[in-house]
Amino acid sequence: MIDLQFNLEKDLVFFDIESTGLNVLKDRILQVAFIKYSKGTPEPKELFLLINPGIPISDEAFAVHGINNEMIRNKPTFAQVGKEIFDFVGDADLAGYNSDRFDVPMLMEEFHRVGIHFDISKRRLIDIQKIFYKMEPRTLKAAYRLYCDGDLSDAHDALADTKATVEVFKGQILRYADVNYIDGDGFSHPAPIKNDIDAIASFIKDDSALDVTQRLKLNAKGQVVFNFGKYSGQTVYDVFTQEPNYYHWMMEKDFSAQVKQIIKKIFDEMKKN
Repeated sequence: MIDLQFNLEKDLVFFDIESTGLNVLKDRILQVAFIKYSKGTPEPKELFLLINPGIPISDEAFAVHGINNEMIRNKPTFAQVGKEIFDFVGDADLAGYNSDRFDVPMLMEEFHRVGIHFDISKRRLIDIQKIFYKMEPRTLKAAYRLYCDGDLSDAHDALADTKATVEVFKGQILRYADVNYIDGDGFSHPAPIKNDIDAIASFIKDDSALDVTQRLKLNAKGQVVFNFGKYSGQTVYDVFTQEPNYYHWMMEKDFSAQVKQIIKKIFDEMKKN
């Protein structure tokens, strides 16, 4: 175990969630673990709960966490333990692995269902996965060393870099042809890194989704646009300007709390202006 004391000004809670599936709106939490570090306290506090989600566990989720319906049949519901979780977390900052995309919005939805407002606007969110992605070398030279087992001596010469890129791509295709990859939610998939340009392009495409349900995303101009329905591709601002009732319709319908928070902020700014 690494001997390091966190330098804290407020509580920091690490947490992880296991659920009935990956749909933040329809699936439910069935297991939570929290570890809270506090300033001046040498030992962290822990909270670990099994929760009866009230709905069946999908086969895909069971394959990941191994929790079956019988194991949580007699456990409390989230409505029964939500206040305990809320009090344990308090006003702490939140940390996890891939937590910004899944664990945080899933927890927010569960709180929302039982009438507890869980505000994250004043919390710092520490997604450990993002640190990993930012700090691991992503240079062409590092890639050449990894996939081609050699050193790129002429780095930053345009032709040398282009030729090296070709070799790296070939190396990736050979290395990953028969390798599965683990997605951000822990599920294993056959990696489409094979000699198929269309498959590879689809695999690495990023739509810049703003929420885990992928109802909203950023366009090339950095504007928030709809990613569903009749207004797909149109900016939220333009749609609400032309049809403000669409905002009210969305607030009444089965959209995630995360989506509603985003569109409410845009709508409130429009009213101010």
